[in-house]
Parts: sequence; C-alpha cells; structure tokens
Amino acid sequence: MSTFGKGCHLHLIDGSAFIFRAYHALPPLTRKSDGLPVGAVAGFCNMLHRYVEGNTGPDAPTHVAVIFDKGSHTFRNDLYDLYKANREAMPEDLRPQMPLTREATRAFNIACKEIEGYEADDIIATLACQAREAGGRVTIISSDKDLMQLVGGGVEMLDAMKNARIDVDGVRAKFGVGPERVVDVQALAGDSVDNVPGAPGIGIKTAALLINEYGDLDTLLERAGEIKQPKRRQTLIDNADQIRLSRQLVQLDCDTPLDFTLDDLEVRDPDGETLLGFLTEMEFRTLTKRIADQMGVEAPAAPEVARPEEAPAEVEMPAFDAADYTAVRTAEELAPWIDEIRERGWVAVDTETTGLNEMIAELVGISLAVEPGRACYIPLGHKAEGGEGLFGSDDLADGQMPLDAALAALKPVFENPAIVKIGQNMKYDAKILARYGVAMAPIDDTMLMSYAMHGGEHNHGMDTLAERYLGHTPIPIKPLLGSGKSAITFDRVPLDKATEYAAEDADITLRLWKIFKPQLHAARVTTVYETLERPLVPVLAQMEMHGVKVDRDTLSRMSNAFSQKMAALEAEIHELAGETFNVGSPSQVGGILFDKMSLPGGKKGKTGKYSTPADVLEDLATEHDLPGRVLDWRQLSKLKSTYTDALQEHINTDTGRVHTSYAIAGANTGRLASTDPNLQNIPVRSEEGRRIREAFVAEEGNVLVSLDYSQIELRILAHIANIPELKQAFADGLDIHAMTASEMFDVPLDEMTPDIRRQAKAINFGVIYGISGFGLARNLRIPRGEAQGFIDRYFERFPGIKDYMAETKGFAKEHGFVQTLFGRKIHTPEISAKGPRAGFAQRAAINAPIQGTAADIIRRAMIRMPDAIAGMPAKMLLQVHDELLFEVAEDAVDDLVTRARDIMEGAADPAVKLDVKLVVEAGQGANWAQAH
Repeated sequence: MSTFGKGCHLHLIDGSAFIFRAYHALPPLTRKSDGLPVGAVAGFCNMLHRYVEGNTGPDAPTHVAVIFDKGSHTFRNDLYDLYKANREAMPEDLRPQMPLTREATRAFNIACKEIEGYEADDIIATLACQAREAGGRVTIISSDKDLMQLVGGGVEMLDAMKNARIDVDGVRAKFGVGPERVVDVQALAGDSVDNVPGAPGIGIKTAALLINEYGDLDTLLERAGEIKQPKRRQTLIDNADQIRLSRQLVQLDCDTPLDFTLDDLEVRDPDGETLLGFLTEMEFRTLTKRIADQMGVEAPAAPEVARPEEAPAEVEMPAFDAADYTAVRTAEELAPWIDEIRERGWVAVDTETTGLNEMIAELVGISLAVEPGRACYIPLGHKAEGGEGLFGSDDLADGQMPLDAALAALKPVFENPAIVKIGQNMKYDAKILARYGVAMAPIDDTMLMSYAMHGGEHNHGMDTLAERYLGHTPIPIKPLLGSGKSAITFDRVPLDKATEYAAEDADITLRLWKIFKPQLHAARVTTVYETLERPLVPVLAQMEMHGVKVDRDTLSRMSNAFSQKMAALEAEIHELAGETFNVGSPSQVGGILFDKMSLPGGKKGKTGKYSTPADVLEDLATEHDLPGRVLDWRQLSKLKSTYTDALQEHINTDTGRVHTSYAIAGANTGRLASTDPNLQNIPVRSEEGRRIREAFVAEEGNVLVSLDYSQIELRILAHIANIPELKQAFADGLDIHAMTASEMFDVPLDEMTPDIRRQAKAINFGVIYGISGFGLARNLRIPRGEAQGFIDRYFERFPGIKDYMAETKGFAKEHGFVQTLFGRKIHTPEISAKGPRAGFAQRAAINAPIQGTAADIIRRAMIRMPDAIAGMPAKMLLQVHDELLFEVAEDAVDDLVTRARDIMEGAADPAVKLDVKLVVEAGQGANWAQAH
C-alpha cells in the first residue's frame, strides 16, 4: 500500500532545463586527465547541490525526482513527423555529458527517471496528477510553459532561475487564461520551437481572446463561421484539423506507463563515499572539498593528471603473473568481485566463445579485471574430458558456475550506466552478450582508443598493443586450440589453461586502458574518440545483428549464368590466342601474352613463371583485346566464387539473413571495412556486379531503401581546396562531370558527348586519389601521354587543387600526419620514404583528408540515425562507403527517406560548416539493385 498521501510534498525537477542552463551558463570545461568535456556536468552538480542545500525546513520535499528525456522520438512524432523538426542538433561537446548528468543525479541519491517514447513533461504530468489525486502537494521546478497546464489543485511551479513561484495567477498572466485552458491557447498559437503548427497568424493574445469569448477550443471551432473578422474566420475554418492535431501535440499525457511509484521517490540522504567518489572522478575539486567539509570527512585525493602540453606520466604496473589469476566458480566467489567493480566504477571484460561468428558462437566463459594484475575467469560452458565423441564428452565439466546464475549476477553490473565496461574490440563481446539478453553500456574500447591516436601507424590488435605499450607477449591461442583437423574449440580447453589465457586478456585490456585514457587528451583526439569511434559501436552491433535477407535461389541462378558467360569468354580468349589453355592459370596467361604474342612488360618471378596481376593486364588492354577479355573472365570468376557461391554459405540458418561484420579500425581514413562476408566490395561498375544486388531482398511487406551521398568527396574537395568553379557548379546543381569536361575541353554543355563526360568523371575522381598519368591511362584504356595531357589541363583549369596537394604533402612531411575536418589524424609514417613507397604515401596523404572527412560524415549520420528513426517500422542494415541501406515497411518509406535524408545531409553540422551543401539521393525497391 502506498505511503504517499496528505502531508507529502513532491518536487519534480526538469532535468533538461537544468542541463541546458548549466551548459550555457559556464565556459567550456574539460577533465584534465582525458580532455572529456564536463562543463555542463559541473554546472549541473552545482545546481543539484544548491537545490539540496536550499530545501530544508518545514516546507522541504518528502519526495523528489529529476526527470529526463530519453531519446528524441516520442509518440508525438508518430502523430506529426515534423514535431520538433526545427530543433538544432545537440552541441557536440554536450552529447558525451548527457549520461554523466544521470550519474550525477544518482550520486546525489536522487531518483533519476526517464522512459523511452515519452517526453520528460509527460512523466512529470503523470506524477503530478498521481500526487494530486493522493492528496499531496507538488512543486515542478521548471519554467517550461508546457507544464503550466498542470498548475492548480496543489500543483505549482518554481522558476529556479528567477526564484519565482508560478501559481494559477501566474499562468493567467502568461497565457490570458487559466491552466485548464492553456492547451486550447497553445493549440491555436502553435509553437515555433517545437514546430507545432497551430493556426497561421494567431498568437497567444488572440488565442486567449477567442477562448475566453467562446469558452473552449471545440466550441470555438464549431462556431468559427460566426467570427466577424474574415481573415481570422477563414483561418480557423481552413485549419481546423491542423489545430486539433496541435492540441494533441501540446496536451501532456497524464497516463504515461511508469515502472515505479511515488513511494520510490522518497528523499534520501546521499552516500558520502559514492558522491565524493563521483565528484573526484569528474575532477570537481572545489565542490568535492565543499561537500566533504559539510559532511565532516576528508576529501578524496585528487588524481594526478598531466597538463595538456605534457605527455601523460608513465603508469606503474605489476609484472604479469598467470599464477595470480583465479577461476570464479560460484556466486559466493563472484560477489566480492562485483562489489569491487561497483566501488571502482569500471571493469575490463572479455568473453570466450566457441568461434568467431558472433551470431552462432556459444558463450564459454567471461573474464574480468579490476586492477592491473587482478583478474579472474568465470568458466561457464567447458566440456568434460573423455567420452566417445571425437573431441570428448558433450557434458559440462565440473567446477563451473551455472550460466544463468552468472548472467543474473553480472547483468546489473554490465547494464549499470555508472560502471564503464572496458574491452578490446568491444563490439564482439557486446553482440555475444546481447544474444544472452545482456546489454553492455557504457563502454570503452582500447582498440578504438589506439585507432583514434595512431591510425596509420600500426595495427590495433591486442597482441600488437600489448607488445608495443606493455612490453609483454600475450599467451598465444594456437597452442591451446591446435590447428588443422585436430583443432578444438575453446570449450574443450582445460579450465586451468583457459583461466590463464582468458584472465590475461582482461588484464592486458585494463592495463592498456589505464595508459590510453589520459593519452587521448594529450594527443588531442578525445573528441574523435568520443563522437566518432565509441558511439558507433552499439550502432554497428545492432546493424550486424539485424542482417540483410538474401535470396538463395537468385544467387544459384546467377552462379549458373556466370558459368555460362565464363565459358563463352573462355572460347573467345582461346580464339584470340589461337590455342586452348587454362585461363585461370596466371603463368599460362603470361606464356600466351609474353612468349607467343611478344607483348611488352612480361616479368618472371623466382619460380621462373610469369606474373599477370590486374595492373599488368590493364596496361596491356590498351594495346590488345585478349588481356581485356582475361580481365573480364577473372572478374566473373571472382563474382561467382566470392559472392554468388560464397554468399549462400553465409546465410544464417536461424534468421535466413546474411550478417556481415564491420571493422571500425580497419582502414586508416576512418572508412569501415566489411568482412565475413565483405559486402562493400561488390562491384557496381559492371552489369554483372550490379546484378548481385538483386539477391539482397526485403521481407514481405517491406522494401529496401538506399540513401547515397551524391559526389560527397568532390564536394569536400571543393570545400577543402577552395575551388570556386566547383563550389558554384554544386550550388547551381550542375552535372559536375559535364561541367568539368566543358571547362577542360572547351566543349559547350549542350554538345557534351558521353565519352567526353566519362573521361572527365575519371579525372575528377582520379585526382582525389592523386592519380598519375600512368594510372589514368589504365582506367580509361588510353595511351599514357594522352592521359597525362588530361591531368595537366585539369590543373590548369583548377589551380587550387594543385595548391591543396602541395600544401597537404608539406603538412604531412612536417607533422607526420594529416587531418580530416573533424580532427581525425591519419598518420603518414612513409611520407619521406624513397622510391615507389614515397609516391604511394604522398597519394594517400592527399586523399586521406577528403576520404576521411567523408567517412567521418557518414559515421556521424549513422550515430544519429537510431534516434531519428526510433519507433518507425524500419531498420538500418548496411553501410557501403557513401550509402546507407534500410529495410522499411512499405507505408513508411516516405517518412524514413525524409528523416534519414535530413540526418545525412546535416551530419557535418554543427562541428563543420561546409561551403558546399551535402546532397543525398534516395531509391527504393524490392531488392538492393532496384533501390540503388
């Protein structure tokens, strides 16, 4: 039975109002240890502290909660898709602070509440109504005008900024009507901030006048024909449905489903250790000392941090000793580990599984580390030795913790927003645990920290990082699992060996985290990590788990068609060669080209056989038909083996879908890499390559929708290199390739031929990659001198591009890296090398800021997309370079395209203001080929 009733006083704090007031009231502030923005958190904590101090005595609250918005999509967006569409994107430095304000609220031991799909105002309205009905008093600490409809009958508001109370008279002064008619006035007047349409041309004063005259909104609309003023009369008649919709948008929901009660909001004193620990972690020294003095305790020692211009101090760590690792086999043994994790606020986590495919691998064990040298392994699924099977018994070994018990104990820790879960390639572990009903958040990822700091310098696998930064070679996995036909899975590894291996992984990860976390700020890449790397992990994990449906029958038919076409090409090749030979043998192809036909460029390897890589054949294709036909045959052979045959093997038997895996740290420039299977390298320039996309289909009742950035890298080039002609062409919406051809070849646009445009397109994209005359000649299959002439004329017409290239190479040589517009560093260790490596390094340096900026933009779009499409019957499935692929219900296509396009076209804002507008093209269809 509820104890809330007469004599109780509930305070409801509008969390968003506190946050934004704190953000705008204080100058930017970063945590010295790692550069994390914390200015809004500092202001928020000061406001909470002042609130707690100021609410004592007979009128103090008996119950209190801070109410937050959770996500940006609510039921109102389903009513009106343009609701709040005008709101500016959240400032980049505020985004990582939002979860910390929740942590701060809990640290002060104040109830912290938010509900998916509902605004904070609706939760406040429901609680206020419940408290009023129970006979209690309510004070809403906010100045939000939407909440004024709740005032009266024991509910009042407090504008904390002005320290002014808002009662019924205050509402009447604001709206010209009492609280019970505020909704009617708002429905008429609309709200430009929330994009509530209202009645055009009617403001608050006129709306109040009308409502007071006619009594309520329904009566007004019924009698609108009686209004004397013609314009006002017609406005109400024409917009009656829009006005009624607006009333639905502004009416607060007093029946929001709550998973807590008023009794759960009872005022509680803060726990000194928890609160001071949080404030110390945030490095709020003044507030920490003030509260410690008030509590009569010693303030915790502030962590030693390096100044921004200094490298972080070296972290002292104990030597690695596998004997220190322990196996946790019971709930009683696990409990003290969990207590310590809660106390510290972090834990390094690693999972051991039966394989590398996260969609089918089974969980075998979980390792935890709380301090360097202190790690444990929880065995969950190791098989017993012996038995008749090839690898032994399928029964579980003794001395393991039951899986259900372990997950029940760990789930609250892994899902606790106040505890950071640290991992190496955390996406893998998050997907494994998600299949067992555990959502890991928030996370830190040492692989991505390394990538943010050292992209282009070295790889970011754990073995490399351990050897490079810890001077330690990890226990290798191969001796444990074996190789070849006798290889075993991890569930067959003996428990003692499994404990040493798995616990060491968690220990290494925690040590790397302690080194990398402060280094992010010293390297000036905290923002890159916090806004481009870490938040992408859950987005990709969800995409990968959705997968994309692939039609096996379509693939099978394509494989047969490719086989027939390969046979026809083979016959043509044999006719051109004048004899039969194995087209799939590079050495036999070389013998025909270089010995029999005496074509130039033949080189033999150490084995004495010819090498015929693609670039050699591309060069020869400008002189003879046979090399081109061999290239065509090889392309079909690769399409068949890599896609139409192999994709059938990748269809998940449980889901009927293909689940690719994205490597976040795979490419130096920030581009994602798709593996197992690779869906990003499906050729789209050839008809056969494009046809493979026909096999990617939507479920019944759905369609696939493709949204693709139009010429994004050329747009970025126009901005970065400051090319007026390109900027103007994009602004005018011209065909950029035709414009380039017209500029270069002095051909009027109305006389443009497809061949000239094709050449200009190849140059446009080739220049971005620092292409040489030699490379362009291969691409266009024209003589090298002619290709070089094209490039020379290009630079004459657009001299700014050559200046950009020279400046970028100079910067790379001076600093050892180049940067994207968003601060991503791409290191260029071979920029001063000699010979061919230097040319490659210089071309990579020229391209990296352009391709990297494009990659950053689509990352930013992907990170924002889940909130934008939340609640819609739509899923984001794939990312392929500049394209995002969605699956959506047929009747929601237009809504999805509008929302997703807005996110993609505005993805650079507000961090970077591009001189050239981003444009996104959309397509839809039953399969991917139709959609794009």
